[in-house]
Amino acid sequence: MALSELPTPRSDWALFLDFDGTLVEIAEHPDAVRVPDYLPELLTQLVQRLNGAVAIVSGRDLAGLDRLLNGALPAMAGVHGLERRDDRGRIYRPVDCTAGFADARAALQRFVDTHPGTLLEDKGNALTLHFRGAPGLAAEAESLLQTQCQALGEDFHLQRGKQVLELKPAAHHKGTVVETFMTEPPFAGRRPVFLGDDVTDEDAFSAVNRLGGYSIRVGHGDHSTVAHHQVDSVEAALDWLGQIARALAPVAGARGC
Repeated sequence: MALSELPTPRSDWALFLDFDGTLVEIAEHPDAVRVPDYLPELLTQLVQRLNGAVAIVSGRDLAGLDRLLNGALPAMAGVHGLERRDDRGRIYRPVDCTAGFADARAALQRFVDTHPGTLLEDKGNALTLHFRGAPGLAAEAESLLQTQCQALGEDFHLQRGKQVLELKPAAHHKGTVVETFMTEPPFAGRRPVFLGDDVTDEDAFSAVNRLGGYSIRVGHGDHSTVAHHQVDSVEAALDWLGQIARALAPVAGARGC
Protein backbone atom coordinates (compact mmCIF):
# COMPACT_ATOMS: atom_id res chain seq x y z
CA MET A 1 0.00 0.00 0.00
CA ALA A 2 1.30 3.47 -0.87
CA LEU A 3 1.86 5.60 2.23
CA SER A 4 -0.20 8.80 2.42
CA GLU A 5 0.80 12.36 3.20
CA LEU A 6 0.72 13.51 6.79
CA PRO A 7 -2.66 14.45 8.26
CA THR A 8 -3.61 18.02 9.16
CA PRO A 9 -3.09 18.69 12.90
CA ARG A 10 -6.19 18.64 15.10
CA SER A 11 -6.71 19.48 18.75
CA ASP A 12 -8.59 16.21 19.39
CA TRP A 13 -5.53 14.00 18.82
CA ALA A 14 -3.87 11.69 21.32
CA LEU A 15 -0.19 11.76 20.33
CA PHE A 16 2.10 8.77 20.94
CA LEU A 17 5.79 8.98 20.06
CA ASP A 18 8.55 6.43 19.82
CA PHE A 19 11.93 7.81 20.94
CA ASP A 20 15.03 6.35 19.25
CA GLY A 21 14.82 6.74 15.49
CA THR A 22 11.77 9.00 15.82
CA LEU A 23 12.64 11.92 18.11
CA VAL A 24 16.41 11.32 18.17
CA GLU A 25 18.82 9.68 15.77
CA ILE A 26 19.83 6.13 16.70
CA ALA A 27 23.31 5.96 18.26
CA GLU A 28 25.72 3.03 18.36
CA HIS A 29 25.38 2.91 22.16
CA PRO A 30 22.13 3.83 23.97
CA ASP A 31 24.00 6.26 26.23
CA ALA A 32 25.51 8.07 23.24
CA VAL A 33 22.20 9.37 21.90
CA ARG A 34 22.03 13.15 21.34
CA VAL A 35 18.81 14.90 22.34
CA PRO A 36 18.11 18.21 20.56
CA ASP A 37 18.20 21.07 23.06
CA TYR A 38 14.71 22.19 22.07
CA LEU A 39 13.04 18.76 22.35
CA PRO A 40 11.89 18.94 26.01
CA GLU A 41 10.31 22.34 25.41
CA LEU A 42 8.65 21.11 22.20
CA LEU A 43 7.12 18.19 24.08
CA THR A 44 5.86 20.57 26.78
CA GLN A 45 4.23 22.72 24.09
CA LEU A 46 2.53 19.67 22.59
CA VAL A 47 1.20 18.71 26.02
CA GLN A 48 -0.26 22.21 26.33
CA ARG A 49 -1.86 22.07 22.87
CA LEU A 50 -3.36 18.60 23.30
CA ASN A 51 -4.52 19.02 26.91
CA GLY A 52 -2.04 16.48 28.22
CA ALA A 53 -2.72 13.76 25.61
CA VAL A 54 0.93 13.16 24.66
CA ALA A 55 3.03 10.13 25.63
CA ILE A 56 6.33 8.61 24.64
CA VAL A 57 6.16 4.85 24.06
CA SER A 58 9.71 3.49 23.96
CA GLY A 59 11.87 0.45 24.44
CA ARG A 60 13.94 2.46 26.95
CA ASP A 61 13.01 2.42 30.62
CA LEU A 62 11.18 5.32 32.26
CA ALA A 63 14.15 6.43 34.34
CA GLY A 64 16.35 6.70 31.28
CA LEU A 65 13.73 8.67 29.35
CA ASP A 66 13.29 11.09 32.24
CA ARG A 67 17.06 11.69 32.37
CA LEU A 68 17.24 12.38 28.64
CA LEU A 69 14.18 14.65 28.56
CA ASN A 70 14.55 16.38 31.94
CA GLY A 71 11.19 14.95 33.00
CA ALA A 72 9.37 16.90 30.28
CA LEU A 73 6.50 14.42 29.86
CA PRO A 74 4.19 13.16 32.61
CA ALA A 75 2.80 10.24 30.58
CA MET A 76 5.25 7.67 29.21
CA ALA A 77 5.63 3.95 28.62
CA GLY A 78 8.95 2.14 28.72
CA VAL A 79 10.34 -1.30 27.93
CA HIS A 80 7.79 -1.72 25.13
CA GLY A 81 4.87 -1.36 27.53
CA LEU A 82 6.24 -3.34 30.48
CA GLU A 83 6.27 -0.17 32.55
CA ARG A 84 3.91 2.78 32.22
CA ARG A 85 3.33 6.12 33.91
CA ASP A 86 0.00 7.85 33.51
CA ASP A 87 -0.41 11.61 33.30
CA ARG A 88 -0.89 11.79 37.09
CA GLY A 89 2.46 10.15 37.75
CA ARG A 90 1.21 6.71 38.77
CA ILE A 91 3.50 3.91 37.62
CA TYR A 92 2.28 0.48 36.51
CA ARG A 93 4.34 -2.64 35.94
CA PRO A 94 1.95 -5.42 34.89
CA VAL A 95 4.41 -8.29 35.34
CA ASP A 96 7.76 -8.91 37.04
CA CYS A 97 9.90 -11.49 35.26
CA THR A 98 13.26 -10.27 36.56
CA ALA A 99 14.09 -13.46 38.46
CA GLY A 100 12.94 -15.70 35.59
CA PHE A 101 15.58 -14.20 33.31
CA ALA A 102 18.51 -15.40 35.46
CA ASP A 103 19.75 -18.13 33.09
CA ALA A 104 19.21 -16.06 29.97
CA ARG A 105 20.90 -13.07 31.62
CA ALA A 106 23.98 -15.16 32.37
CA ALA A 107 24.11 -16.60 28.83
CA LEU A 108 23.83 -13.18 27.21
CA GLN A 109 26.48 -11.73 29.51
CA ARG A 110 28.89 -14.52 28.53
CA PHE A 111 28.23 -13.72 24.87
CA VAL A 112 28.88 -10.01 25.37
CA ASP A 113 32.06 -10.70 27.37
CA THR A 114 33.53 -12.64 24.45
CA HIS A 115 32.19 -10.62 21.50
CA PRO A 116 33.46 -7.03 21.29
CA GLY A 117 31.00 -4.56 19.85
CA THR A 118 27.98 -6.12 21.56
CA LEU A 119 26.15 -4.77 24.59
CA LEU A 120 23.70 -6.29 27.06
CA GLU A 121 21.07 -3.88 28.36
CA ASP A 122 19.35 -5.39 31.41
CA LYS A 123 15.95 -3.75 31.84
CA GLY A 124 14.83 -6.14 34.57
CA ASN A 125 11.65 -7.23 32.82
CA ALA A 126 13.46 -7.55 29.48
CA LEU A 127 16.96 -8.33 28.22
CA THR A 128 18.25 -6.42 25.20
CA LEU A 129 21.26 -7.42 23.13
CA HIS A 130 22.71 -4.65 20.95
CA PHE A 131 25.06 -5.57 18.12
CA ARG A 132 25.21 -2.29 16.19
CA GLY A 133 28.94 -2.24 16.90
CA ALA A 134 29.37 -5.76 15.47
CA PRO A 135 26.79 -6.23 12.69
CA GLY A 136 28.54 -9.36 11.46
CA LEU A 137 27.34 -11.13 14.60
CA ALA A 138 23.65 -10.76 13.70
CA ALA A 139 23.06 -14.44 12.91
CA GLU A 140 24.95 -15.68 15.96
CA ALA A 141 23.15 -13.22 18.23
CA GLU A 142 19.76 -14.25 16.88
CA SER A 143 20.53 -17.94 17.34
CA LEU A 144 21.48 -17.32 20.97
CA LEU A 145 18.35 -15.29 21.68
CA GLN A 146 16.09 -17.82 19.98
CA THR A 147 17.57 -20.60 22.12
CA GLN A 148 17.02 -18.60 25.29
CA CYS A 149 13.49 -17.64 24.26
CA GLN A 150 12.57 -21.27 23.64
CA ALA A 151 13.96 -22.21 27.05
CA LEU A 152 11.84 -19.53 28.72
CA GLY A 153 8.64 -20.89 27.15
CA GLU A 154 5.63 -19.66 25.24
CA ASP A 155 4.95 -16.74 27.58
CA PHE A 156 8.05 -14.98 26.24
CA HIS A 157 8.81 -13.34 22.92
CA LEU A 158 11.89 -12.45 20.89
CA GLN A 159 11.48 -8.86 19.71
CA ARG A 160 13.62 -7.87 16.74
CA GLY A 161 14.69 -4.30 16.05
CA LYS A 162 17.38 -2.32 14.24
CA GLN A 163 20.55 -4.28 15.12
CA VAL A 164 19.02 -5.13 18.47
CA LEU A 165 17.22 -8.18 19.88
CA GLU A 166 15.13 -8.28 23.03
CA LEU A 167 13.72 -11.06 25.21
CA LYS A 168 10.49 -9.97 26.87
CA PRO A 169 7.14 -11.24 28.14
CA ALA A 170 4.87 -11.85 25.15
CA ALA A 171 1.62 -10.40 26.44
CA HIS A 172 2.73 -6.76 26.55
CA HIS A 173 3.93 -4.58 23.70
CA LYS A 174 3.57 -1.06 22.32
CA GLY A 175 0.14 -1.83 20.93
CA THR A 176 -1.29 -2.98 24.26
CA VAL A 177 0.08 0.06 26.09
CA VAL A 178 -1.40 2.46 23.52
CA GLU A 179 -4.76 0.72 23.94
CA THR A 180 -4.46 1.08 27.72
CA PHE A 181 -3.67 4.80 27.52
CA MET A 182 -6.69 5.25 25.24
CA THR A 183 -9.07 4.00 27.96
CA GLU A 184 -8.20 6.75 30.43
CA PRO A 185 -8.02 10.56 30.60
CA PRO A 186 -6.69 12.62 28.93
CA PHE A 187 -6.41 10.20 25.98
CA ALA A 188 -9.88 8.62 26.01
CA GLY A 189 -12.25 9.87 23.30
CA ARG A 190 -9.47 11.27 21.13
CA ARG A 191 -8.05 10.10 17.81
CA PRO A 192 -4.73 8.31 18.37
CA VAL A 193 -1.64 9.23 16.35
CA PHE A 194 1.54 7.14 16.58
CA LEU A 195 4.98 7.99 15.17
CA GLY A 196 7.60 5.23 15.06
CA ASP A 197 10.41 3.97 12.90
CA ASP A 198 11.06 0.31 13.66
CA VAL A 199 9.48 -3.12 13.51
CA THR A 200 8.98 -2.75 17.27
CA ASP A 201 6.39 -0.05 16.48
CA GLU A 202 4.24 -2.20 14.21
CA ASP A 203 2.03 -3.41 17.09
CA ALA A 204 1.29 0.22 17.94
CA PHE A 205 0.56 1.03 14.29
CA SER A 206 -1.92 -1.87 14.21
CA ALA A 207 -3.61 -0.72 17.40
CA VAL A 208 -3.92 2.85 16.17
CA ASN A 209 -5.34 1.67 12.84
CA ARG A 210 -7.98 -0.40 14.66
CA LEU A 211 -8.92 2.67 16.69
CA GLY A 212 -9.36 4.81 13.59
CA GLY A 213 -6.22 6.87 14.13
CA TYR A 214 -3.13 7.81 12.17
CA SER A 215 -0.10 5.51 11.99
CA ILE A 216 3.05 7.28 10.79
CA ARG A 217 6.36 5.62 9.97
CA VAL A 218 9.52 7.70 10.35
CA GLY A 219 12.05 6.91 7.62
CA HIS A 220 11.84 4.24 4.94
CA GLY A 221 13.24 1.20 6.75
CA ASP A 222 13.86 -2.25 5.31
CA HIS A 223 10.70 -3.92 6.62
CA SER A 224 7.09 -3.88 5.47
CA THR A 225 4.75 -1.76 7.54
CA VAL A 226 1.07 -1.44 8.40
CA ALA A 227 1.53 2.32 8.86
CA HIS A 228 -0.69 4.45 6.65
CA HIS A 229 1.54 7.55 6.53
CA GLN A 230 5.23 8.32 6.33
CA VAL A 231 7.68 11.09 7.16
CA ASP A 232 11.16 10.84 5.69
CA SER A 233 13.46 11.29 8.69
CA VAL A 234 13.88 12.21 12.35
CA GLU A 235 14.51 15.80 11.29
CA ALA A 236 11.31 15.85 9.25
CA ALA A 237 9.34 14.27 12.13
CA LEU A 238 10.57 16.93 14.55
CA ASP A 239 9.72 19.64 12.05
CA TRP A 240 6.18 18.27 11.69
CA LEU A 241 5.75 18.13 15.47
CA GLY A 242 6.85 21.76 15.59
CA GLN A 243 4.19 22.57 12.99
CA ILE A 244 1.57 20.95 15.25
CA ALA A 245 2.71 23.05 18.20
CA ARG A 246 2.48 26.20 16.09
CA ALA A 247 -0.84 25.32 14.47
CA LEU A 248 -2.79 24.56 17.64
CA ALA A 249 -3.67 26.98 20.42
CA PRO A 250 -2.59 26.20 24.01
CA VAL A 251 -5.36 24.83 26.24
CA ALA A 252 -5.89 26.95 29.36
CA GLY A 253 -5.15 24.85 32.44
CA ALA A 254 -4.01 21.91 30.30
CA ARG A 255 -3.48 18.59 32.07
CA GLY A 256 0.11 17.67 32.74
CA CYS A 257 1.33 21.28 32.83
